[in-house]
Amino acid sequence: MVKELVLEALMIAVWRRKPKHRVTIHSDQGSQFTSYDWHRFLDDYNLQASMSLRGNCHDNAFAESFFQLLKRERVKRKIYSTRGEAKQDIFNYIEMFYNPIRRHSTNDMLSSVEYEKLFEKMTERCLLNLWRFKKLGFYK
Repeated sequence: MVKELVLEALMIAVWRRKPKHRVTIHSDQGSQFTSYDWHRFLDDYNLQASMSLRGNCHDNAFAESFFQLLKRERVKRKIYSTRGEAKQDIFNYIEMFYNPIRRHSTNDMLSSVEYEKLFEKMTERCLLNLWRFKKLGFYK
């Protein structure tokens, strides 16, 4: 995998999601993730690099799980005529089903989108309470 591919994918994600806060980007120790361009991009967009140690077999567990589901639930059920058709179908699976609809046991049976909205709401509530405690002098 070349660094341009991962930089383009991350650029699309940043452009689409427009994160308000610092986001941690976890990767393996491939050369594309250790390059100067990668780290400059992370710095430019307020992203935090995260890598585990070499040989950590649990490092890609989330990604492996996702790709196993993608293959089982979508790709193995279809025969694509062109690469473009496959690309569009996989995009639709991720953006129209996997993120907004598919429930995940690790997210209390919420979709990824629902879980993220709940997280944002809880974070705002915690920050508001912290601000109130500081204003009242209970927390410095």
